Amino acid sequence: MSMKISEITADNLINYLRLSPEEKDEKEAAEIKTFLETAKEFIYSYTGLTPEEANNHEDFTIVVYVLVQDMYDNRCFYIDKNNLNKVVETILNMHRTNLV
Repeated sequence: MSMKISEITADNLINYLRLSPEEKDEKEAAEIKTFLETAKEFIYSYTGLTPEEANNHEDFTIVVYVLVQDMYDNRCFYIDKNNLNKVVETILNMHRTNLV
């Protein structure tokens, strides 16, 4: 099943993170939504693509999932560009337009 990044929801990510029902509270869901938006903005900034252009690349879905997993595991609201997962970095570099 293919998915565009605009179709990813907090519920998709909560299931991916395998959070138990006790952990699926409103605060947790809000945090996941923030991580989701942060991951998307990172993709746009890193690649120089607009949200519409980025949405055409279904391989960005895995980037969102990996970035959210990392932010969730480390409880941080930022992404360290110097310490990117190699899969994430490879996918993003394949679509990068701002190579300046």
